[in-house]
Amino acid sequence: MSAPSVLYDIPGPKAKRRNVGYTVLFAVAFAGVAWWVLATMAEKGQLDWARWKPFFTDSRVWTEFLLPGLQNTLTAAALAIVIALPLGALFGIARLSDHKWISVPAGAVVEFFRAIPVLILMIFANEFYFAFTDVPSEQRPLYAVVTGLVLYNGSVLAEVVRAGILSLPKGQAEAASALGMRKTQIMVFVLLPQAVTAMMPAIVSQLVVILKDTALGGALLGFSDLLYQQRLISANFQNTIATFVVIGLIYIGVNFLLTSLAGRLERRMRRRKRGGGAALTAEMVEEQAPGIHADPRSGTQGGGV
Repeated sequence: MSAPSVLYDIPGPKAKRRNVGYTVLFAVAFAGVAWWVLATMAEKGQLDWARWKPFFTDSRVWTEFLLPGLQNTLTAAALAIVIALPLGALFGIARLSDHKWISVPAGAVVEFFRAIPVLILMIFANEFYFAFTDVPSEQRPLYAVVTGLVLYNGSVLAEVVRAGILSLPKGQAEAASALGMRKTQIMVFVLLPQAVTAMMPAIVSQLVVILKDTALGGALLGFSDLLYQQRLISANFQNTIATFVVIGLIYIGVNFLLTSLAGRLERRMRRRKRGGGAALTAEMVEEQAPGIHADPRSGTQGGGV
């Protein structure tokens, strides 16, 4: 039998019946809305087989439009993720520095780019590459999309990293400091490994946001991503609604795959953390404080003679 929750009272018989009733009402309402949407689409001819047939019978829809668009979307998202993650970690750690000349500028940069909508950052980046660089016109939208995503999401990830580190008990850093570890070593070997597990849900959520926000470049900057292909498919097959539905399902599938992989990684990290023992290993103690030996069986320390 599971332990009672400290967040809410276990529902009694009346509350359980009421919850079941709410569930049934919601299911009925959802089914009614779905029926109305499908009926309206059928009335407008949006469910005709001719509008959906190209996705099942014409390979050009996939080889010339959807798959190249998905490849561009994943490319832009991957580049933004690879750059934004270390950049966010760097600025998040910099904001925690004891030196004002490091923490204050880092905080100003983070707050500045976090306050600007990502679409505006993409537009400014596109104009910057047009006016001040020699980036080819066909590659400029990709550069602009990646730049905007990195600046905005790197700032958000910096706050995620800072909050994850601050959520750890202060005793972790104090114990490491008492053993003679430097601040950089405390951050790298003690705080960050523990904070990553706590930060993982927020990081995954932001990675999904990065993937979806690539569509902004396709909508306004002419970036040939998955959403941009909707214009080409609709122009050739006159099936706008069907195309949006298929593209939406592709986004759902990719985001579900990303979330599932991240969830498996998080569970693996938690199992490793439970089986890994203390945050400060015996080797780290011996290196930083010779003569003091950690007893892994009892969790105590013994002094050398």
